[in-house]
Amino acid sequence: MEGCLHQKILPAIRNLKDFDELLDSEFERLVLLNIHIAQLKAVVNRAKEHKKKIFVHADLIDGLKSDEYATEYLAQEIRPEGIITTRNNVILTARKKGIISIQRLFLIDTMALENSLAQLERTKPDYVEVLPGVIPRMIREISQRIPIPIIAGGLIRTREDVERALQAGATSVTTSRKELWAAPNK
Repeated sequence: MEGCLHQKILPAIRNLKDFDELLDSEFERLVLLNIHIAQLKAVVNRAKEHKKKIFVHADLIDGLKSDEYATEYLAQEIRPEGIITTRNNVILTARKKGIISIQRLFLIDTMALENSLAQLERTKPDYVEVLPGVIPRMIREISQRIPIPIIAGGLIRTREDVERALQAGATSVTTSRKELWAAPNK
C-alpha cells in the first residue's frame, strides 16, 4: 500500500468552490472534508469524470452517522477511493469492503499517543493521519513504532511545515491552505 498516496500534498477541500478549482489541477487525489450527504454522490462522480480520486472524511459528512452501516453505504453507493475517520469500526468496515482506510489520530498527550498506537494494532488501517502534523518529532516516533504509512495534517501553514513533516517520515501532508496546493505534487 505504501506509495499509493504518491502526492506530497493532498488538498483538503472544505467547500465546493475549492472542489471546482481543483478539478483541473495536477492533483490526482483529493480529500473531501465537509459535505452534505445529499451532495456527496454527485461530487464524487464529478471527480471521477475528471480522473480524480476522492478520500471522504466519514466523520464530517452532514446527515450521515459515522458507523459501520454508513461505511457500507459509502462503499456500495458512493464508492470513494478511501475513507478517513477517527472511528475503529469505520476503519474495520472500510477494510472489509476494499476501500483504502485512513485512521485519523489526534495527539494531545502521551496517553493519547499510547492509546492510538494500541488502536492501530487492532484496526491496521492502510494509512494513519497524525494531527497536528507540525510535530516532526512525533511523526518520526510513530513511523518508527508502526509499519503504516503516515499522513501529516492539521495546523500545516507553511511550505516549511510540509517539508519538515515529509522529512520526519510522513508520506503525504493534508492541508486546506490553497497557497500550499501549488507546491510540487511529486
